[in-house]
Amino acid sequence: MRCRIYVNTDMQAGARIDIDAEQAKYLRQVMRLQAGDWITVFNGDGGEFEAELTFLAKAGGQCVLHAFVDVSRELPCRVHIIQAANRSEKIEVVLQKATEMGAASFQVVCSERATFRLPRCKQDKRLQRWQKIITEAAEQSERTAVPQVVWHDRPSQVRKFGQAFVLHPKGAKRWQDTRDIFSQTENITLAIGPEGGWTDQELSLFQEQGFESLVFGARVMRTETAAPALLAAIQAVL
Repeated sequence: MRCRIYVNTDMQAGARIDIDAEQAKYLRQVMRLQAGDWITVFNGDGGEFEAELTFLAKAGGQCVLHAFVDVSRELPCRVHIIQAANRSEKIEVVLQKATEMGAASFQVVCSERATFRLPRCKQDKRLQRWQKIITEAAEQSERTAVPQVVWHDRPSQVRKFGQAFVLHPKGAKRWQDTRDIFSQTENITLAIGPEGGWTDQELSLFQEQGFESLVFGARVMRTETAAPALLAAIQAVL
């Protein structure tokens, strides 16, 4: 299995693509590659390229693109995750595992019971870290698209795509009653609460925005478990 790297640039066969210093270090020191070896390169626009490394150095590297492989490893139903903010390490687990399981996008939102706050002065740096975690998970799991992550200061700022559900232990709808939806729609949005759950006011706000409450099984999951578990179930249905 070839090493895969994501490069955010336009691509076409025959083009020479620059590799940044961090990726070059990974290819050289971790994967033990050198000039003449082959890798897979993708930009998240669909498909991927077979590429030959032309040089690798401490400051960076370069490869030349050869054959384009027109392949998609994305879910036919795009699943958008709204994740209530919680401890930073738990957010990172959600982003990594849900990316591996096929999430289409992420919205991390501060809620009343959130245990994590993100001041505006720190948002850019933290979002860059989160996006890096997502990108590396997409590389590792052979995704052909790279989800994007955004931050919201309040639930009223979230966007819903397609049919939307808010997870709640006493949801009006049961998972088993919604399974057919995932094979009949292009977009689904799932809103997952913080460790203490959504407040009644937040649930009312989601319902006003067109979200339906959904219960996923008889047990209450930790906030970092819900998104990967739901994505695994959706993937099994599809």
